[in-house]
Amino acid sequence: MKVVTDKQRIDTIFNRGIVVEVLPSKEEFFKRLLSGERLRIYIGADPTSNALHLSHAKNYMFLEELRQLGHETIILFGDFTAQIGDPTNRNEARPELTEKQIKENVAGWISQIKPLMDFDDKKNPPRILYNSTWLAKLSLKNAIALAHQFTVQQMLERDMFEKRWKGNIPIYLHEFLYPVMQGYDSVAMDVDVELCGTDQTFNALAGRTLLRRLKNKEKFVVALNLMANPKTGELMSKSKGTGVFLSAPPNEMFGAIMAQPDEMIEVLFVNCTRIPLEEKDSIMALGPRNAKARVALEIVKKFYGEEGARRAERVFERTFREGIVPEDVPDIKLKKGDTLVEKLVKGGVISSKAEWRRLIRGGAVRDEKNTKIADPSFTPRRTTVLKIGKRRFIKVIVP
Repeated sequence: MKVVTDKQRIDTIFNRGIVVEVLPSKEEFFKRLLSGERLRIYIGADPTSNALHLSHAKNYMFLEELRQLGHETIILFGDFTAQIGDPTNRNEARPELTEKQIKENVAGWISQIKPLMDFDDKKNPPRILYNSTWLAKLSLKNAIALAHQFTVQQMLERDMFEKRWKGNIPIYLHEFLYPVMQGYDSVAMDVDVELCGTDQTFNALAGRTLLRRLKNKEKFVVALNLMANPKTGELMSKSKGTGVFLSAPPNEMFGAIMAQPDEMIEVLFVNCTRIPLEEKDSIMALGPRNAKARVALEIVKKFYGEEGARRAERVFERTFREGIVPEDVPDIKLKKGDTLVEKLVKGGVISSKAEWRRLIRGGAVRDEKNTKIADPSFTPRRTTVLKIGKRRFIKVIVP
């Protein structure tokens, strides 16, 4: 397949502000991109949950741009490594997942990233692979041989291990094996490039080490930003209620973007839209609310099309200005013996019981008569619509 080598197009992709670092060298990587060689590029993820947000979307949008240049692209699901547990940014060991949980999470991932990549392209579709294909077949002898390529000192250099070591918090032996196993993915797929978040650079470089030693082959690591809040440094988080989730209905997605702090507008513009950078200043000059609405429209359009995005925009305007409850409010059904807070947590409406208590204390939960809910143990006896925060609505169906 012919590869696009247009320098201006490549520069546009890489100079948008999404890429933080290219290892070992951006200059050498660009030479490869401009050479016309078809590169094998992958991004991997352990499906430990299916709660994807816009920071995940940014990665697949970037991979799609490279696919459109004609390169081979692979979406790797770490169904095997998910059972080990990635220790990255963890001060404790991750809980183990069952095979059933992993399969359900993979299905959730695929459905959420489909709007971002052209899986219907018959000439060059993205490939989906699973690392259990090769890791499950590794013998103990082979696994030890791979581990021989690294030292314990190298592992302890990682911040999370260093903190746990100094804090006398257990570090389990299998956690040292995680970057080794993930690194072997690069060898098994014989890749040229790995895309990763900046928090995964250590693991990606482990793959580079193994490729070089086992196949005498160079691998480039392209580290993408994590979409941190420029003021607080916080990342999108389900537990903190700051995520814009890809599974959200259009109205909810639009509202979640509008609820983002003003300092996140430019971050969302750069990472999650492909509006030309030349238009950034004019859009930001519209003021925070209007600029956010423009960005929200563009993002929702990517998932739900022009019509769905415009409808979500209209619903938001009516809700924001007039306080009208939207027609297509998501709902949850209570059965006998259910408590409201448990159903809200299970349904992903809120992240935890602690968040629910904070919302109640802050007077952020009201019923359809606009009466504040003051009791955290409140469970309605009849079907009602609750307003959570400024723009979130949920219909609670009581049989």
